[in-house]
Amino acid sequence: MEYVRMKKDFQIQEPTVVTIGKFDGRHRGHQKLLGEMVKIKKETGWKIAVFTFSETPVAVVTGGKQTVIYTNEERSHILEQAGVDYLIEYPFTDQVAHMQPEDFVKNILTGQMNAKAIVVGTDCGFGYKRAGNAKLLEKLAPELGFSLKVIEKEQEDHRDISSTYIREMLDQGCIEKANELLGRPYSIHGRVVRGNHIGSSILGFPTANLLPSGEKHLPKLGVYVSTVKMEGKIYGGITNVGKKPTVKGEYPVGVETFMFGVGQELYGKLIEVRLHHFLRSEIKFQNLDELKAQIIKDKEEGLNFLKDHDEICRI
Repeated sequence: MEYVRMKKDFQIQEPTVVTIGKFDGRHRGHQKLLGEMVKIKKETGWKIAVFTFSETPVAVVTGGKQTVIYTNEERSHILEQAGVDYLIEYPFTDQVAHMQPEDFVKNILTGQMNAKAIVVGTDCGFGYKRAGNAKLLEKLAPELGFSLKVIEKEQEDHRDISSTYIREMLDQGCIEKANELLGRPYSIHGRVVRGNHIGSSILGFPTANLLPSGEKHLPKLGVYVSTVKMEGKIYGGITNVGKKPTVKGEYPVGVETFMFGVGQELYGKLIEVRLHHFLRSEIKFQNLDELKAQIIKDKEEGLNFLKDHDEICRI
């Protein structure tokens, strides 16, 4: 996949089928849309291209904090796995924010991205104040020479599947439901950083510590059954998402994973932690001995869950 990031002066030479959106979750609604693009690619040979912004427009305009299910780096990895050929992360500037929707389609989508087909959801919006929509694309299609496919929203429990819906489930610790909406396990990608060695001293085995960026929308603090993809292999584990309240000192929210059957030093390794089942909320114990006893229970529950759901270790 060609990843064009923070550049305005790019040009795709070959014909493409294009979509636009944040794609911060690549949930089942996105997968439905991408599936249609794959179908068009098979019929035409055109490349699949995704247009998105390097920053979330809402956060830039309002100055507020906008969390994402998947960071830009995670999104690029997931979209590449989905078969995307070009990912354009366009810089969101004041000039871009005030671009007329017709100019956006003409200059960027059909101009720079060489779109011969455009696939969007029914709720798509683009251009100044998101004035552009599917009706405008339908109007411009004959003039600019592209075909248009509008995809109906995917629903679950009579509700549109959206990043907002998924964030709500994550906040409640409903990780199975979030995974169902995503169509894949919720995950945190990153390079293992050095911890305080509490895991090694308590468990006798090293733990993998990740420090996600502030934009990453993390689930309810607590302990989860997890799997970890590392160097092409899948390992079972238990993961604590939290601030280590039992340990003295102040800690940022981190993701600490004990991987079953792994005793090697993990510092510096690139891993993907996938969450599958919520075990318990984060608790402040009276001492480390109580914490150790609870971790042993967590480990047993985690092993039992993975034994009963061994298919998740093959994803």
